[in-house]
Amino acid sequence: MLPRYSTVRQFGSDEIVIKKSRFIGYAKPANTEEEAVAFIEEIKKKHWDATHNCSAYRIGERDQFQKALDDGEPSGTAGKPILEVIRNRGLKNVVVVVTRYFGGIMLGAGGLVRAYTDGAVVGIDAAGPIVKVLHQEVVVDVDYTWYGKLENELRGRGFRVGEVAFMDRVRVPCYPEAGEASDRFQAWITDLTQGQAVIEAGEESYFIEGE
Repeated sequence: MLPRYSTVRQFGSDEIVIKKSRFIGYAKPANTEEEAVAFIEEIKKKHWDATHNCSAYRIGERDQFQKALDDGEPSGTAGKPILEVIRNRGLKNVVVVVTRYFGGIMLGAGGLVRAYTDGAVVGIDAAGPIVKVLHQEVVVDVDYTWYGKLENELRGRGFRVGEVAFMDRVRVPCYPEAGEASDRFQAWITDLTQGQAVIEAGEESYFIEGE
């Protein structure tokens, strides 16, 4: 799993008008190519009467699934610009559709590229670009005599902490970043509690950076 990657938070849409043509940008997270294709078909069904529903997606840890679709616009003037926006923003696991309702004024190849670029940008911005960071659950099991010190140190250093369970002992689920950061965290906990803590490493999962 990647230590971190950029994507979008949720479904989002916005629109712009260029020379009387409406360009509606849609963006959504997609973890598989199947999800991306299904979303494109959903927008096509929603805007069955549109002139074009152009799209692009970029999916996978190594960006192994990428596709750009012009949907009837001149080759390279719609899907490719949308995909370039996704790449330039460094986004993964995202699908973007830009719907066009023709307003009667021809834009030319350069105008189309700019219009679909801008449509992709407003859609992505509406979906909320975020960075996801891989963390590992580390459950720290301590005697009550250590809990106060542990809580203060965790809070002071800004570590993510889950719901604490108070039983015969105190179980504190912590979420340091994965990899070497998790190893350093566990060594720090051992040192902090003078080896009295029981430490269990759990599953890895993503959290949104800054939240």
